[in-house]
Amino acid sequence: MNSETRPARLRRSDGATIAYRTIAGKSPGIVFMTGYRSRMEGAKALALEAYARSTGRAFTRFDYQGHGESEGDFESASLSTWIGDALAVVDEVTSGPLILAGSSMGAWIMLRVALARPERVAGLMGIASAPDLTKTLMWELFDDDTREKLEAGAVLRFPSGEGDSETIVTHALIEDGKQHLVLEGLIPIKVPVRLLHGLADETVPWTLSELMLAQLESTDASLTLIKDGGHRLSKPHELGLLVQTMDGLCRIAERQSAADASAAKPSR
Repeated sequence: MNSETRPARLRRSDGATIAYRTIAGKSPGIVFMTGYRSRMEGAKALALEAYARSTGRAFTRFDYQGHGESEGDFESASLSTWIGDALAVVDEVTSGPLILAGSSMGAWIMLRVALARPERVAGLMGIASAPDLTKTLMWELFDDDTREKLEAGAVLRFPSGEGDSETIVTHALIEDGKQHLVLEGLIPIKVPVRLLHGLADETVPWTLSELMLAQLESTDASLTLIKDGGHRLSKPHELGLLVQTMDGLCRIAERQSAADASAAKPSR
């Protein structure tokens, strides 16, 4: 990799650095948040970046600590770490209103960022959303023996559902996730939300997106189910739907911004 293609780096307060790539452009900008053990070079992130470039829109993607090109030890990180990384990128790399896009675990982090920075968020897009995954897709599915091993300090390692990476689970990750759960009650987010999920997803059941939809306070929220869609949602027609959905959210945000600007003008 030559110097021209190396990602930029954002230094966190603890000294760790986050690798990110960003392009300048008009508002609303887009920030893509990857999934568990994923990286910012994936097909979905690149498809949305291509859309942003074609429309002159700002776009940012990044790797959490312990992921991709960022520093940090994965086993020592947690949801708190990764939410902090996402907030740092939003606060220090981007400006203006944003559409947040989150894939799998990234949709959980997306919700937490939207709750922490409501004034910055104009819309959300969840892709194969996995909110509360440390509870719903880990702890609640583990048998007693597995739970006891985790509580004793064991680190679980097993192939991911997609077979291209390793799932790593620690008890610290499970415990940290408890303070960030979002499906315990209503989610006080009122911006437009679009959720996409594959009915053939064997990693994250589509019913999690359905539950997330029900818990959102937004009245402009919808779930699109893709009949043959797996967890990746990276086939050409799926990426096309992704871009089409993002374009719709951006247009809604632009209309709302224009309406707000018009309403703010003094009457004569």
